[in-house]
Amino acid sequence: MQLGQPALPELAHDCSRCADLCCLAYPFDQGEEFAINKATDHPCSNLNASGGCQIHANLSKRGFPGCVAYSCAGAGQRITQDLFDGESWREDPDLLHHMTHALRVLRPIHEALLILKEALNIPMPDAERQTCLTLMHALCPEDATSIWDFEEPEVQDALAQVPTFIPQLAPYVQRAR
Repeated sequence: MQLGQPALPELAHDCSRCADLCCLAYPFDQGEEFAINKATDHPCSNLNASGGCQIHANLSKRGFPGCVAYSCAGAGQRITQDLFDGESWREDPDLLHHMTHALRVLRPIHEALLILKEALNIPMPDAERQTCLTLMHALCPEDATSIWDFEEPEVQDALAQVPTFIPQLAPYVQRAR
């Protein structure tokens, strides 16, 4: 049976529809990418009390090129809007750890979907195309309403297969002339 491309979630970040999850979820150490130390699941000291980064317009100049380079691939707004129905850790602090955990689970899935979507542009044999589509379908569980849907073994197994599958497409990539 030939699979078609699944309905994909939004794969571009939209910070206006998120709850600043990237500014909470990940730790960073002071260095070339970040001007300060920050622990996992703690708000960055540059977050405004009302939401958003108070130095966003000057991130690189202020020593945060790691923030400039970051993209959640749409996972942040999906978590905030879909999985948590627009609720935020700001209004309900008990949600903080649940929402940041969800970002750490969903972001790699969104990144894998972006890579697989791009891979479909490579002229490849049908067997490889079907493998690509099978992985995409596995990463898009139907009627997903909770982060647990993305922690299911079939989703996580598909995610684990992506780094092995993508290099197998190298022989089909045509060099730009």
